[in-house]
Amino acid sequence: MRSQDLAYVAVFAALIAVLAAVPAIPVGGAGVPITLQTLGVALCGLVLGPVRGALAAALYVALGLVGLPIFAGFSGGLGVLAGPTVGYLLAFPLFALLCGVVARFAVRRFRGTRLTVVLAIGALVSSFLTTHPLGILGMSLNAGLELRTAFFADMPFWPGDLVKCILSALLATLVHRAFPAVLVRRSAAAVGGSSATAAGSAGTAPGTTGTPGPGSPASEPTR
Repeated sequence: MRSQDLAYVAVFAALIAVLAAVPAIPVGGAGVPITLQTLGVALCGLVLGPVRGALAAALYVALGLVGLPIFAGFSGGLGVLAGPTVGYLLAFPLFALLCGVVARFAVRRFRGTRLTVVLAIGALVSSFLTTHPLGILGMSLNAGLELRTAFFADMPFWPGDLVKCILSALLATLVHRAFPAVLVRRSAAAVGGSSATAAGSAGTAPGTTGTPGPGSPASEPTR
């Protein structure tokens, strides 16, 4: 991983921390508030792709667990693992990973509004495959709720997640429009290198050095 990639990971981990500092909205009695953390996590995947996005989210979670007060409500430390939000926090890297898979697929195939729609749907589906199931499980285990009760306790987060997924898709589309090399530069470079190699191989006959002899037509100067 290049130094630029490490910088992206660090910057987006810091972005999640900044969004987590926005005052949370208490919901229900399970002790899990509505925050902007998932907006930052979705942006990690939708902008950086699966690997760097997941690493950024994992870095954020790791720094919070070692004691930095960067979780919602300026909390941090291993004690969070015993709280009702543990499932949501541990799901962040997986959520970013799936968002990144969607982004890597969509950015190469769509532009404009279509890209935004695909990213938003992909982020929402990723959230319901990772964040919500693990969040429900965490509330069930640490808050002493039955799975059915934890499921209903999770439902108030759904409208907010829809809004955050749409917003993250809009922002990611703007980023990819302004900086298209953020996500696709590696694949483009690989394709370009492969094409150049294939062209060079095609221009050289097997068993020859590629340098035309003095009597060959190719030795004539080009015009």
